[in-house]
Amino acid sequence: MSLQINKRLLPLKAHYFTWNAGTAPVVPFVPTIIKQLGFSPSVLGTIYAVLPIVGLLSKPLFCGLADKFHKQKMFFLLFQFITAISFFSFIFIPSIVKETDVKLDCNENISNLKYCLTNGNSTFDNNQCALNRITSINDTSQMFCRTRCFVNASDWETLCKYWSIEADCSATMREEFQFDAYVPREHILPVSNCLHLRIDQVKFKNDNLSYLQCNHNWTFFDFNCKISCNDSDVTDIISSGIPDSEAYGLYQFWIMFFLLIISWAGMAVVVSVGDAIAFEMLGDQPHLYGNQRLWGAVGWGTLALITGFLIDKLSAKNAEKDYTVIFYLVLILILFDMLISSKLQHKQTKVSSHILKDVSKVFTPNVQMFFLWCIAVGFCAALVWNLLFWHLEDLGRAQGCDYMDYMKTLQGIIMAIQCFGGELPFFILSGWILRKIGHIHTMTLVLCAFGIRFLLYSLLVNPWYIIPIEFLNGLCFGLFYATMASYASIVAPAGTEATLQGLTGAVFEGIGVSLGSLLGGYLSSKVGGSLLFRYYGIGAIILGLLHALVQKCFQKPEKFSGNMEELQEEGSGSSGNITTDKFSDFS
Repeated sequence: MSLQINKRLLPLKAHYFTWNAGTAPVVPFVPTIIKQLGFSPSVLGTIYAVLPIVGLLSKPLFCGLADKFHKQKMFFLLFQFITAISFFSFIFIPSIVKETDVKLDCNENISNLKYCLTNGNSTFDNNQCALNRITSINDTSQMFCRTRCFVNASDWETLCKYWSIEADCSATMREEFQFDAYVPREHILPVSNCLHLRIDQVKFKNDNLSYLQCNHNWTFFDFNCKISCNDSDVTDIISSGIPDSEAYGLYQFWIMFFLLIISWAGMAVVVSVGDAIAFEMLGDQPHLYGNQRLWGAVGWGTLALITGFLIDKLSAKNAEKDYTVIFYLVLILILFDMLISSKLQHKQTKVSSHILKDVSKVFTPNVQMFFLWCIAVGFCAALVWNLLFWHLEDLGRAQGCDYMDYMKTLQGIIMAIQCFGGELPFFILSGWILRKIGHIHTMTLVLCAFGIRFLLYSLLVNPWYIIPIEFLNGLCFGLFYATMASYASIVAPAGTEATLQGLTGAVFEGIGVSLGSLLGGYLSSKVGGSLLFRYYGIGAIILGLLHALVQKCFQKPEKFSGNMEELQEEGSGSSGNITTDKFSDFS
């Protein structure tokens, strides 16, 4: 039997590949970018509680407009462009200045900026990697720290007499003075629970470099100061993160948040309209959807693996990761996807003149139950998408320096396994599985798989041991996504395909992922990652068993007015075909 290739569907496969390849370099790393900026898990949870709501609103709105005005392809290309530009604009967000409280000790001709842990029993064990890089390398370079010190009026006379701060002294006496302190890396020394930064030279306003002399006849100076340093290792040690109360007052936060909202809206519309276009191109063969969508998993896994390696390579020996390359990859790949998508041989032949009325017909009890379990899976997906990498970085930091040096490579491997070892096989098998057990029972299987997966996460100590667990991603996401998309296509009345795809995705992400992110971020701040995954794992298994019980005891067969008739006429010409007798759980 010769291999037959449907050339008409090749651009569709190419779209799924390039679109997912284009979003893979940035989407999974956004939570760790937010973490590196210094924001807390609570702030992350708030952000990811809002973003799915953006999808909840944008999917039905713009997908409905695409259906109403018969402009699916135009909306498809437009929102691809919007997504590419909004993600690339991240590169222009100004850096956040992280100031830390320190003491300026000036005595016996030695000037120190001294940072001490607030808890006297604390140590720098959690920052051992950064300390090792500072103390173990024979580095004669200097860092500089922008310094603001707070003084009393009585101190100004001495400062003006002995230090070169004429610019400050000639002005009205203020409560603070500023200077740039230059500190050789070899002069950075941990002592007990304090870190001493011995100043070599300073530079006051409009002055040349000078030494900070402290005469032994002076009264001992001990100023309260705030510093921000240009050395990532030192910043990693002394920066305690941005308090939640201050985070929402930073203009950089709101620029980042705005760009995330725009990009999430763009992705939501592209995915939903793209799926509607796919099912229309497939015609009376909706069971072949998985064969198209699996190329998205290939693209995502390939670029995620490459991106993780590139980030680690370009960030070698630095405390902070350099994410610049990911934004260029996003721009190039999504623009290339626009070129491919323009070649899709698609015509929207089904048009509904009463979209809202037609969509309302499918809100039967069975469909409502299906939406409820989409929400439950959304709660679980929120943890994997938004908090898993955060948890792995906490585990890696606790294990040692080498673990953080290759953390992005590990995260890239994880996403590659999720795609090639998990999603890809189950996108291929999705038609056969749905034919065997039906959509509703598949949802039960998905919830139980999430529960087992989360319980295994909660037992992790070494982050690299997560690799075999990630093969469960096929059951957790690959099978669920194929189920969700095909179910919405089957029950959609003619002409409302994009609208119902958008509504189904909006329920999953806009309600499930949103609430899951909000609760997950709060619990992560309170109990830590391990207990968070344990609680969610137990909850997912309980919901899965409850779902099975409800379906067994209370489900009644129903009829839909959508595409069921098309499926009844298909027969069983393909081993992956979904025949009507296997839809007994919702037909």
